[in-house]
Amino acid sequence: MNHNYHGSTPGRIAKPHFSDVTTSSAGDYSIPPIYPPDQILAEKECPTPRDLEDGFPPTLEPAKEHISAPQNSESDALTSDEAYPEGGLTGWLVVLGSFSGMLAAFGMMNTVGVFQAYLSTHQLKDYDESTIGWIFSVYVFLSFFCGIQIGPIFDAKGPELLILAGSIMLCASVLLLGLCTQYYQFMLVFGVLGGIGTSLIFTPAVSAIGHFFLVKRGNATGLAAAGGSVGGVIFPLMLQRLFPRVGFAWSTRILGFIFVFLCIVAQLLIRSRLPPRPGQSVIPDFRIFRDKSFAFSTAGVFFMEWGLFIPITYLTSFALATGAIDATFSYQLIAIMNVGSSIGRWAPGYVADKLGRFNSMIAALVLCTATTLTLWLPASILEPTSPSSAATIKALTITYTLIFGFASGSNISLTPVCVGQLCDTHEYGRYYATCYTIVSFGTLTGIPIAGALLQVTRGRYWIVVCWTGLCYIFALAAFILARACKVGSKLDVKY
Repeated sequence: MNHNYHGSTPGRIAKPHFSDVTTSSAGDYSIPPIYPPDQILAEKECPTPRDLEDGFPPTLEPAKEHISAPQNSESDALTSDEAYPEGGLTGWLVVLGSFSGMLAAFGMMNTVGVFQAYLSTHQLKDYDESTIGWIFSVYVFLSFFCGIQIGPIFDAKGPELLILAGSIMLCASVLLLGLCTQYYQFMLVFGVLGGIGTSLIFTPAVSAIGHFFLVKRGNATGLAAAGGSVGGVIFPLMLQRLFPRVGFAWSTRILGFIFVFLCIVAQLLIRSRLPPRPGQSVIPDFRIFRDKSFAFSTAGVFFMEWGLFIPITYLTSFALATGAIDATFSYQLIAIMNVGSSIGRWAPGYVADKLGRFNSMIAALVLCTATTLTLWLPASILEPTSPSSAATIKALTITYTLIFGFASGSNISLTPVCVGQLCDTHEYGRYYATCYTIVSFGTLTGIPIAGALLQVTRGRYWIVVCWTGLCYIFALAAFILARACKVGSKLDVKY
């Protein structure tokens, strides 16, 4: 028998007012009417979004005490505010705005492999892989780390000013990138300015969806997160054609103009719905890690992201190093990965609403682990000593890129809904941001660690692949424990 467990409770619910009274003509007082015991009904709370998602109304129970309470307009307003619209024009416009914002922010993040491969052979060719990797590690680190303060500010103030500041910083980063020639300039412009700008956009873009969707949150978040994968398809292919034709400077400027348009759309459409709670604090609170399920979930996301950005960053360089894949196709691998990721960000989110968010995340992590160890690892060990072996390496690499893109794309879209299932909607921004603040330290170190491992093996990628697979094994174990903390070891439970 299937059981459903849901999270993200909406808060307090106003109770109905019973005004049926009998007034005595002899005085200024009233007496409640007396009914037979078998006619007494319990007070019934308004159905919560959890009840609606389960598909049945709250159970009526015999009343122990029947007290008439005065009307409370504040409570009534709160109740209507917290009835999730599950869509509507405003809700889906927010999803469109989030899609546009993440098309710019996560699209840039999914294109770091192209920038890494280009800079390592042009402006920064005198630096080793590990040193260059720090630029992109700082970028990804700040993209997630800054959420520790951005999330609570979103909960208290809304998304408008955050997205405006992020849009200015991200667009300035891309437009200024073409002027950079020195290592420190790339670090400041791409790593620092771009990282903070990305964080200011993506944190409210993800959190705002939770204000409009509960039952369909996985599907809505997946659609919005697919924007990052669409950007990861378009931008690498665009840059690959622009670099030799107009040069690095004008290629990045054209990209910057596209970002300006996308950020304007995000600014106009992304809105919050639930009002901030009275006295809402913007100070981060790490006491939420007392929830074991949330702590294990954060650990799972940490290991998942630790491994995820290694193939995103180094897959193009790996293909170039094999000797079995030409330079043109090597740059196209990032686009192929993001084709799979585009489907992987939406489809598992839709399925997760039906089968359970944590169940779907665990299945996706199993697929990430399996493809890394059975496809990418053999491709990294084989030598292209003959046409057949070269063809095998290319086939394994393409297959891995597409399937891993699908599986890892679901990791991105399912993380927000898994975290949102563990907290109250009013605190969604705080929980999500706190989770990714811890995760950011994994993204800071993951890319340089891979670069250092490449130096140890003198450019051989097999140890980097093993490290990626090990990260996913730990991530899988952590999410299994997080699920077990809530529903135990039963496999037929929807959670």
